[in-house]
Amino acid sequence: MAACPWRPIAGSRPISPPDGPWGASCGDDSLPEPLSRSAPRPNPAKAPGSPQPRESGGGAIGLAPRQVAWQVLQAVAAGAYADGALERELQRQPLTGQDRALATELAYGAIRQRRLLDAWLDQLGKVPAERQPPKLRWLLHLGLYQLLASDRVPASAAVSTSVELAKRGGLARLAPVVNGLLRSFLRQQEAGGGLVLSADPALALAQRQSLPDWLAQALLTWLQAPQAEAFAVACNQPPNLDLRCNPLRGSRDQLLADLRAAGVAAEPLAGLPQGLVLGGRSGDLRQLPGYTEGRWCVQDRSAQRIAPLLDPQPGERILDACAAPGGKSTHLAELMGDRGEVVALDRSAARLQRVGRNLERLGLTCIQTRVGDGTHLAGRPEPTPSQAGDEPGASPPGPGAGDDDWWQGGFDRILVDAPCSGLGTLARHADARWRVGPAAIDDLVLLQRQLLEGLAPLLRPGGRLVYATCTVHPRENGELIAAFLAAHPHWRLLESWQLWPGQGPAGEAAGPQGQAPGAGGDPTGGDGFFAAALQAPG
Repeated sequence: MAACPWRPIAGSRPISPPDGPWGASCGDDSLPEPLSRSAPRPNPAKAPGSPQPRESGGGAIGLAPRQVAWQVLQAVAAGAYADGALERELQRQPLTGQDRALATELAYGAIRQRRLLDAWLDQLGKVPAERQPPKLRWLLHLGLYQLLASDRVPASAAVSTSVELAKRGGLARLAPVVNGLLRSFLRQQEAGGGLVLSADPALALAQRQSLPDWLAQALLTWLQAPQAEAFAVACNQPPNLDLRCNPLRGSRDQLLADLRAAGVAAEPLAGLPQGLVLGGRSGDLRQLPGYTEGRWCVQDRSAQRIAPLLDPQPGERILDACAAPGGKSTHLAELMGDRGEVVALDRSAARLQRVGRNLERLGLTCIQTRVGDGTHLAGRPEPTPSQAGDEPGASPPGPGAGDDDWWQGGFDRILVDAPCSGLGTLARHADARWRVGPAAIDDLVLLQRQLLEGLAPLLRPGGRLVYATCTVHPRENGELIAAFLAAHPHWRLLESWQLWPGQGPAGEAAGPQGQAPGAGGDPTGGDGFFAAALQAPG
């Protein structure tokens, strides 16, 4: 699952993200909004102090895509999640082609760059950003983002459409303010003026790369300054669109050939036997070759490294303890040749329905879905040290009373793709950085440890457990594993690594203090992931 209970944006009501009670999935089998790939890729050449830009969708100068984006900004500020808000607005006001791409880019880009855009408003305006009327604040964000980051939107179009939206959107009296502030920004740019940054390195990083203060401060604790900057830059890029080929339905080479024959730019991913990346605009992904036949699914390149670490073998019994929406469960089944048993466990029955749809499309039969909480399956008592398998040769405990005894006999291997803060996927979830805070980390670390303690007794003697997250926070990753091993000295760490967005290969980018050997970054743009492979005694 690898998702998190995001804290709502200040002043908004607490609601669950669109994928369920623990948040959106991290790079697993989630077709990007809106089941399409139409947004353009970023252009890295832009002045320092501004966001890493993307071209706008074809330079369209109509009001419709900007109206959609403005509505999304207001909905997110009121507590909605960006993906769901955009989908709802596109249902109310359907857009096609370049307009759809432009609306997506402007909405997600302005949400990512909220801190930077507020800093410009503070510098240019008479009233600080947080004291602006909310509708005006988000409209100014929309206009400024176009001026800062959209190479194909003429400045005149960005200003004129923002003013027109003010007039049509109930802000007619403030339209001169919109015009004046945006033109003031243009005059500063023409004169070579830039954003005045804080003298404090952490605050300057937060302003420059649009991060919450606490995260910028933490990054400079975990990483050296150049690596912290690279991570922040990567978080402001639109994510790559990676696919995982289903080898049970055909080869990657044939899939690549079929995609290219359909005019889709596709390339294999090095080091991932079934991985490939799509480039350019591909439209509705469900219309691509092989989707209906189950020849591929969407999965980030970093997430594709997790299931192989568990080393599943045909005929084994495997538990995926936080399974929805099923990307790693289906990967495990494919690696096993669809022979054996994969139990896909999740606390949300609604999310498990997505697993069912995915495995049906991929033609996999060895996966069983189960609703349950891995911290205390079927009300099991807390395990004693001997039940946790600390003694050499100890057997896992029995199933307990009740009809629901599906865990009878334990498992050869267990994947704990734990709920987490999702700090490795900030590029994928535009609003995530504004929802998670230090207090959430405390709660997550407790839950993650409870999952490990609750699931460890179900592993057969000598079995392998992989703990994985899509975050980069040491407390949720290496520190958590170190504490678990200290409490269970007969367990053994087989392998551990941390992938950092925006970093170079292992050994080239400085990692956080205390980082495990073998850790490194993904130089080709994947999400941030942590994984540790543990072996039970016996």
